[in-house]
Amino acid sequence: MGRDEPAAMSLRTYRAKRDFRVTPEPDAARGTPPGRTPDGGRFVVHRHRARRLHYDLRLEMDGVLASWAVPRGPSLDPTARRLAVQVEDHPLGYFAFEGVIPAGQYGGGDVIVWDWGHWTPEPGQPDGRAAIEMGELKFRLDGDKLDGGFVLIRTDRWAKARPTRPKWLLIHRRDAAAVSAWDAESFPESVKTGRTNDEVAAGAKASRRGRPPKARRA
Repeated sequence: MGRDEPAAMSLRTYRAKRDFRVTPEPDAARGTPPGRTPDGGRFVVHRHRARRLHYDLRLEMDGVLASWAVPRGPSLDPTARRLAVQVEDHPLGYFAFEGVIPAGQYGGGDVIVWDWGHWTPEPGQPDGRAAIEMGELKFRLDGDKLDGGFVLIRTDRWAKARPTRPKWLLIHRRDAAAVSAWDAESFPESVKTGRTNDEVAAGAKASRRGRPPKARRA
């Protein structure tokens, strides 16, 4: 699984948790994800109403989407320290996923593409996976809703027992894109279809079609 198991979660974990005969989520190829590639690429944030509402931050990295569940959602307010729980890597096909995961399935509930765009690492730090393994990832987002510098800081990296779901803090940097008291819940619509979670759950048709960011060329 790599030098640090939680930081190198493979798509095997993603597959093991899902029954693709039932869930509309994208399947993932068997085996291990591709090797390390230069940092930067697309990012997506899903608004996911499962047992509890949360937002899923996903960064394209090494041929997969490195993922964190953020219960209260990202914020542009530098004083807002958001818990971010690292979860299994997701396949790149999950980038534009929007729909309803059936009840009884892992993560059952409705999902929208709340934001998307591109991310770039801050200069002078290790590559993305190495930064995750070290417990601090500094990056910039250029999305429809999220913009500016962020940092992910692992809070349990010194724990004696390595947790299966590492806990991090997601914090916006104090830069020109920072906005005081900014709340993700004030912007509930999908950037892909213009729908809310309620409308996706009800099967409403898309009110518009957003164009996803292009994947980085190799």
